[in-house]
Amino acid sequence: MDQAVERASKLDTATISDALDKLGIKGQCLGIKPRDHSFRMTGRSYTIQYGPADVEPGTVGDYIDDLEPGTVVVLDNGGREDATVWGDILTCAAQERGINGLVLDGCVRDADDIDALNFPIFSRGLNILGTGKERGGSIGSPIRIGEVDIKLGDVVIGDRDGVVIIPANKLEVVIEASYAREEKEDEVRRRLKNGESSLEIYKFP
Repeated sequence: MDQAVERASKLDTATISDALDKLGIKGQCLGIKPRDHSFRMTGRSYTIQYGPADVEPGTVGDYIDDLEPGTVVVLDNGGREDATVWGDILTCAAQERGINGLVLDGCVRDADDIDALNFPIFSRGLNILGTGKERGGSIGSPIRIGEVDIKLGDVVIGDRDGVVIIPANKLEVVIEASYAREEKEDEVRRRLKNGESSLEIYKFP
């Protein structure tokens, strides 16, 4: 993990979200939630676009052996609820490859098995329908989750609150803004514990 990504990993998604808002950057993947509240992940994105299978279903996981350890798989399945592209086999394969986590704009299945592996998965939920209805599309090209544009190598951070994406070319400025926000909130908490009221702290001119 490079130094900038390591610094980002120490921040929570809510703080980063505030910094993104202040900078006018869309980076919040709304509606994407962790399978378990304890999950945290940070890494560079490996982007994949999915689409409906035509006559013959494709192999949904033929990219898995190309992944570098420490990356986060980001799958754009258009938020679909009628087909899954991830289950226990891919979870096991990703974990063995040293992948840091999964963000899926869609659903997963094999819930008991993937939960037992304790691999950080962030998705829209569960669906029983099999992966044969989908096939891989573009790999490594820009994708979109909600209003968030995601490119290969962008930084992905997930925790109990959800998932944020930091554009690679904005990483340093977002990190600095996030740490500044954190320092400001620490100061507010300190003043509250010292007996000041919120009205005193947030005075308007």
